[in-house]
Amino acid sequence: MPTPPIASLEPALAQHWWSDVAACRAVLRRHSKTFHAASVLLPLRVRAPASVLYGFCRLADDAVDESEGGPGQERAAVRRLQQRLDRVYAGQPEAVPADRALAGVVVAYAIPKALPEFLLDGLAWDAEGREYDTLDQLLAYAARVAGAVGAMMSLLMETRSPAALARACDLGVAMQLSNIARDVGDDLRLGRLYLPKDWLREAGMDDAAIAAWRAAPRRDARVEQVVLRLVDEADRLYARAAAGVASLPLACRPGINAARLMYAAIGHRVRAAGGDGLTRRARVGGWHKLALVLQGSVALRPSRAALHAPPLAAHQVLLDAVAQQPGPMPQGAADFVLTLFDRLSTGRGGTA
Repeated sequence: MPTPPIASLEPALAQHWWSDVAACRAVLRRHSKTFHAASVLLPLRVRAPASVLYGFCRLADDAVDESEGGPGQERAAVRRLQQRLDRVYAGQPEAVPADRALAGVVVAYAIPKALPEFLLDGLAWDAEGREYDTLDQLLAYAARVAGAVGAMMSLLMETRSPAALARACDLGVAMQLSNIARDVGDDLRLGRLYLPKDWLREAGMDDAAIAAWRAAPRRDARVEQVVLRLVDEADRLYARAAAGVASLPLACRPGINAARLMYAAIGHRVRAAGGDGLTRRARVGGWHKLALVLQGSVALRPSRAALHAPPLAAHQVLLDAVAQQPGPMPQGAADFVLTLFDRLSTGRGGTA
């Protein structure tokens, strides 16, 4: 068995690597059919660590959403996640598949701790019950819970240039906006409202009307107007993100481009329903996904202007963190990860 990727990792944990990565991939298959469908186009050496990253992000999100006892317990859950992340970066992860697997990935791909911490910051905003008056405020939230994930995915694909990272963050935020447009009703049932309140006011709802609608949700043309604006904003970011996809290693482009198209299609379903994210949940059918997978394999030729467009202000902290930790993988980590994913791909170390 190869040497663990972190020198301080207890040798006894190395035996769990194969099953831990397989467990993370099972989480991906179960909880994100859209990303799982796109991920089959990724090279195996990227697909496996991407599944690890998703496993940890899903664990973190569920730890907050499923906390019982109200905001106090949610805040406690975020603090607990921070403690677990500290242990991951110390090379002493808890005996949980997502934590153990992530401990190797963050070293092998030189992922700055500031990136997953930015994600946890967004989950803390959820625990606080924070809501957003403006689009910029909403984008600051989306940068945390999704832009940070986009940046980490870029590092998994060994792409660290500021321009490409900015577009990866754009893609993460666009996906989050699509989810918000789709999940208006589900979020309300959790007591959350992500739609920019200034947009609701511009659509003709004062604060009393917003409160009344929240108390008794129903289809409302004013709300649907705001949802459609959010879909338009997501589409703007998806278009910019295409330039970043074209900057990835050639083998990675079809999978990420397919993910871009599939998540954009969620928003397009919402648009086709007139902006109704309340009484129905937009879905992209299997045949449509297959068509988008094929479309994602087509070469991209976006403009250089799109690639070098200024990053969203909320993403600058992510770009700065990566710039401060560039460069090669720590000695020995690259060999470990290459061996790990080679074994996975051939079925000699776990389930491919």
